[in-house]
Amino acid sequence: MKRRFAALLALAMCLGSLTACSSSTPNTDTADGTGGAGAANAASPVTIQVGFENTNEEPIGQAVEKWAELVEEQSGGTMKLELFANSALGSKSELIDQMVMGENIITIADGAFYADYGLPDMGILYGPFFFDTWEDVWTLLDSDWYADECEKLKEKGLTILASNWIYGERELMTKSKVVTPADIKGKKIRLASSQIYVEGFNALGATAVPMALGDVYTSLQNGTLDGVENPLSTLYGQSFQEVAKYILMTGHIKNFTTWCIGTDFLNTLSAEQQELLYSTAEEAGLYNNELQEQADEEYRQMLVDAGVEITELTDDQLAEWKEAAQPFYEMGDTFGWSEGLYDTVQAAMGK
Repeated sequence: MKRRFAALLALAMCLGSLTACSSSTPNTDTADGTGGAGAANAASPVTIQVGFENTNEEPIGQAVEKWAELVEEQSGGTMKLELFANSALGSKSELIDQMVMGENIITIADGAFYADYGLPDMGILYGPFFFDTWEDVWTLLDSDWYADECEKLKEKGLTILASNWIYGERELMTKSKVVTPADIKGKKIRLASSQIYVEGFNALGATAVPMALGDVYTSLQNGTLDGVENPLSTLYGQSFQEVAKYILMTGHIKNFTTWCIGTDFLNTLSAEQQELLYSTAEEAGLYNNELQEQADEEYRQMLVDAGVEITELTDDQLAEWKEAAQPFYEMGDTFGWSEGLYDTVQAAMGK
């Protein structure tokens, strides 16, 4: 992460005008020296489709639009990102399949998805209470361990362009007030359909219920569910405040996300074009994070205005939740984790 940020500064003068860097002859050399079809050509710009599940109004949607602007500006119009919000281009799995086949597509994904895709060790990053702070996240993303995981993903046909996009801290919203882990024992909490998420909440003592987000409102309303977890923006955006009036600010997952592209397609681009995608993706990620911080404050106030009671954890209460989560990290065999993974990743964070 810090390495890539340093590269941003070093490349600023050149990437500020891609055409100035290659004004005499377009660079047609690819990273693997094969001279691919993605070389800069003002008459026929390289167009890459970006498919994502969020709306254009969400911080991530706005930041993707910023990314598209940066790519067009810094490439001098020789590269363009074509955006498809609301899964209009297809589901994540469908897009990943196309990307691995060499299609010109970028999509958003996280470690829980990559765990299901064949990199089980990345799933640990989405276990409950794994990170203490966002600084822990950024330290890990700049580590050799994370770089090695990204290389393994490349071998499976996907390359991560940026990992510095904050998706949000996941909080716990319930129909009755919850403060301690004992308070959720047996309660039915909706989780995304990911083994990591589900087993994480089961370990805390809840009864995790995998369910599509669109079915949660009615399930909270009729008592099928007792609660749901997600960032504040999603909780409010789904109108859950109408059927659940309590939020515990657990921040149990520091949910960062990544943008990935098919490795084969990426290698059809020149080295200059590839670096442009990397640098602009991370620059737009910083913009996203500013928007996310503003949005958290706004959504929190809107939830309070809607009659939701928000509870902050004390240090002692947070320690109790972390202790309750520890059995999850003893389930490595269930997830196919490497031997001693928890200690390995903690060490990569300097713990």
